[in-house]
Amino acid sequence: MATQVNVREIILETLLLITRDGEYSHIALKNVLDKYQYLEKRERAFITRVVEGTLERQIEIDYIINQFSKVKVNKQKPVIRTILRSSVYQLKYMDHVPDSAVCNEAVKLAGKKGFVNLKGFVNGVLRNISRNLDMLSYPDPSNEIACLSVRYSLPMWMVEKWISVYGKETVEKMGKAFLEERPVTVRRNTAVVSKEEFEKELEKDGVVYRRHPVLPYAYELTNYDYLAGLLAFQKGYFYIQDISSMQVAEWAEPKEGDYVIDVCAAPGGKAIHLAEKLSGTGYVEARDLTEYKVALIEENIERRGLDNIEAVCQDATINDEASYEKADILIADLPCSGLGILGKKPDLKSKMTVEMAKGLADLQRQILTVVHNYVKPGGKLLYSTCTINREENEDNTAWFVENFPEFEKIREKQMLPGSDMGDGFYIAEFRKQ
Repeated sequence: MATQVNVREIILETLLLITRDGEYSHIALKNVLDKYQYLEKRERAFITRVVEGTLERQIEIDYIINQFSKVKVNKQKPVIRTILRSSVYQLKYMDHVPDSAVCNEAVKLAGKKGFVNLKGFVNGVLRNISRNLDMLSYPDPSNEIACLSVRYSLPMWMVEKWISVYGKETVEKMGKAFLEERPVTVRRNTAVVSKEEFEKELEKDGVVYRRHPVLPYAYELTNYDYLAGLLAFQKGYFYIQDISSMQVAEWAEPKEGDYVIDVCAAPGGKAIHLAEKLSGTGYVEARDLTEYKVALIEENIERRGLDNIEAVCQDATINDEASYEKADILIADLPCSGLGILGKKPDLKSKMTVEMAKGLADLQRQILTVVHNYVKPGGKLLYSTCTINREENEDNTAWFVENFPEFEKIREKQMLPGSDMGDGFYIAEFRKQ
């Protein structure tokens, strides 16, 4: 019989790993769910919802706590701050959890973690918030930046940057889209399974699916317990990938026999998609920086049973003369600030800074300066990021064309959550003269 575990303690430890110790939310949550896979689906869903929800709404939650606590959030001890945050999320956004249970469990947890002297503080703040939830004060709507920042839990610098480019209405759509619950999107492995067989396999496991209206191999999945537990996953019938990310292979339009290099490929989605589109011909070299990342690509290649693709350990910032003018298609999906995927990685809201985003834009230029050499005359270069930031996207595209005039820009697109399907994503396509 499994040892009794305290689900709220698991939530606390997971949030501390992310907010105090710097672990990425998707990694911390995956590790926790794998470790406690024996828990009931309902309990695992509760852990996921509270961890993700607390991170997604953190700016709004802190704004609320600061209205009722004499000790401001940034002055509180990490354990107490985290207990308060996850409790306020439950009070405000989880109607089926009784307020009294939220407050009682938070007080117990503070005591269990060695803060017996702060149990009264935790109790007082939470009871006060619970009584006044309908009378919370928010920033004045005339202050657009502060108002959007708190309403959608977006850092002020992001809101300011986006409003200057897209306007208030579009930023509001993006903010809403980041907070919406979305089904997981997958790409069917067309090389090994037909549409009919794939759908039949999903139905056997009780999975509810919805076909994508444009991409015939893309599906949204809901009503499953554990994705890796599905037979369709174990057989390599699908790959988890966002709709916007699938566009890279669509734009690349590989021809049979093409030689493809993906310079920052992990975990391998785009490279594998291209290998499938080559129908067993050509060759895809999926490169990445570390042995760990290469192992991730290899694992995904193996599950799909493809033999026209290979994972290679290679630093994209280091010149590889042996690759000069070898690639018909070069994929440069480069490290970025990730501002387009805040719905999936909400911790980036607090981790990313203006300075870090600027550093990443410089790194992208450094990599493009090296890897453009690998494209054949007449070949294509696809530059993509999962961010919404002109410096990393449109500005870098303009810089690239100016500095490497042998490349002509064919097209570019910034996809925005709430306006386009899928994540915030940018793609630019160049052809070498």
